[in-house]
Amino acid sequence: MSGPGAAVAGGAGPVGGPGGPAGGAAVRVDRWLWSVRVTKSRSAATEACGGGHVKVNGTTAKPATPVRPGDEVVAQLGGRRRVLEVVRCIDKRVGAPVAATCFVDRTPAPPPGAVGPLAVRDRSAGRPTKRDRRQIDRLRGRPDLPD
Repeated sequence: MSGPGAAVAGGAGPVGGPGGPAGGAAVRVDRWLWSVRVTKSRSAATEACGGGHVKVNGTTAKPATPVRPGDEVVAQLGGRRRVLEVVRCIDKRVGAPVAATCFVDRTPAPPPGAVGPLAVRDRSAGRPTKRDRRQIDRLRGRPDLPD
């Protein structure tokens, strides 16, 4: 089969490229987040939209909110805020190199010094030893106290 509207080998869609609708057609925001690999599953994307963690052009998005090229999608996922500009709409999950071409990541860099926890101790590890306490104090910048 050949012609301008023919599917390409590998299950790619028509003229719009791999996994995408032809032209600049709109796609559901939950489906787009999943297809460009922002979320691990479509249900996670749907839950994020339903929970109010996704905004499209400044408006809280429902899962069926359409996105088009040029839209700004802000997603608060996993304690991290991501600001993405839609470059291409795709509705099928594609490989990471292709997915990276479908959006521009405009997420601001984290402020300096805004690093996660320096050391995490298991809750079931019991009481810290004297040596552990001294190491924790050094990590937190407390001076060593004389014995």
